[in-house]
Amino acid sequence: MTAAFILGINMFIAALFGVAFAVVARSNPVARGAGWLAAAYALGIVDVMLEFIMRWTEHPTPVITGIFFTYLAALTCGLVGVAKYYRTGPQTRPIVAVWILAGMLAPVMLMLPYGTGARTLLYHLPYFTMQVLMTLIVIRSGRRMLLDRLLVFVSSAAALSYLAKPLIAWRIGGADTPQNYLASDYAAISQSLGSVILIALALVLLLVMMRDMTIEMIARSETDPLSGLRNRRGFEVHGEQMIANAIHGHQPLTLVTVDIDRFKTINDRFGHPVGDKVIIAVAELLSSATGEGDLVARLGGEEFALVLAGQEIEQAARSAELMRQRVQTELSQAVGNAQVVSASFGLAQLSPDEALSSLARRSDLALYEAKNTGRNKVSLAPLEQTPTRPARPVLATRRAAA
Repeated sequence: MTAAFILGINMFIAALFGVAFAVVARSNPVARGAGWLAAAYALGIVDVMLEFIMRWTEHPTPVITGIFFTYLAALTCGLVGVAKYYRTGPQTRPIVAVWILAGMLAPVMLMLPYGTGARTLLYHLPYFTMQVLMTLIVIRSGRRMLLDRLLVFVSSAAALSYLAKPLIAWRIGGADTPQNYLASDYAAISQSLGSVILIALALVLLLVMMRDMTIEMIARSETDPLSGLRNRRGFEVHGEQMIANAIHGHQPLTLVTVDIDRFKTINDRFGHPVGDKVIIAVAELLSSATGEGDLVARLGGEEFALVLAGQEIEQAARSAELMRQRVQTELSQAVGNAQVVSASFGLAQLSPDEALSSLARRSDLALYEAKNTGRNKVSLAPLEQTPTRPARPVLATRRAAA
C-alpha cells in the first residue's frame, strides 16, 4: 500500500503542476514552452493511471509497453518545453534518436525476467538519455543565473536517478510479477525518488519562469513604448548605477541632454503621427551613435538623455556634434523634407561625488543655453567644483521654448 499511496500522491502532484503550467502558458506569452510542460505533466497522470491498471490486468505486457512509452512521451514534451523556453532551437534529431533507441530496447527489455536489474536498466536508459538532453539544453543556452544553475543541477540529479534505479533493483530485488509491483519495496523507493524529482523539476522551472516574467515586467516599466528607449524611470535607475560605478572606478562620465528644436511646430504642421516618426528616428539615431555600455533614454516629449560612460566632456562633445549634424541632414526626410529637423545638445561632465540630479541640472542649463542662443547647437556646462548630494535626488525638468 505504501507504493500505491505514493503513486497516488504523484498523480495529484502531476495534476497540480500540469494546471500550473497551463495557467502560465495561457496568461503570459513570455513563458514560451509552458504549454509543453503542462502536457508533460498531463501525460504523467496517464502514466500513473496505467500503473494502477497494471495491478488488475491479466495480460500486463500491453500495459507495461503503454507505461514505458507514455512516460517517454512525457519526458519528450518536457524536453521540447525547456528547449522552447531557453530558445535553443528544435531538438528533432536527438528526440527521434531516443525514440528509435526506445523502440529497439523495448522488445529486448520485455524478454528479460521482470524485476531484474538488467531489465530495469534497459527500461530506464531512454529516460536517462532524454533527461541528459534536457540538461544540455540549459547548459547550451548560456544562461548562468542562479536558478538556471539550479535547474542544471536538478535535471542532472533526475538523470542520475534513472541510473540509480537499476542498482536499487539489483540490490534489494524487484517484484516477481508486474501485478505485484506496487507491493514491492523497490516500487516504494522508486516512486518516492520519482516524487522528489517531479516536485523539484517543476518548482525550479516555475521559479525560472516567474523570475523571467518579473524581469520582463520591470523592463516594460522602464521602457518608453514609442521609442523603445529607457523612460525617465529607467534613466534614473540605470543612470544612478552608472554614476555610482564611475565614481567608484574613478572613471569619467558625461551626461548629454538632447531636445528636438521646434517640435511643437512639427506636430502642429504635420500632425502627431509625423511627430512620432521624428521621435522614433531620433531615438534610432542616438542609439546607433552610442556604445554598448552607454545609456540612451527618452525623458518625455521631445527630450532625450544620453549617459556616456568613460568619456570626458571634450570627447562627448565631438560625438554630440556628429549626432547634431546627422539629425540635421538625415531626419528631415521624416517630415517629407518640408522642414529642417534639428536638435540642441547640452553636456555636463560628472564631478567627484556628484549626484544624478546635480549632473542633470547642469546638463539642462547647458541645453537651455543652446536653445536660447539660436538652437541646433552643442553647449557645454562648466565642471562643478563643489557638488552637493540631496538625500533623495529627483531629476529637475525643464521645458525650453520649442
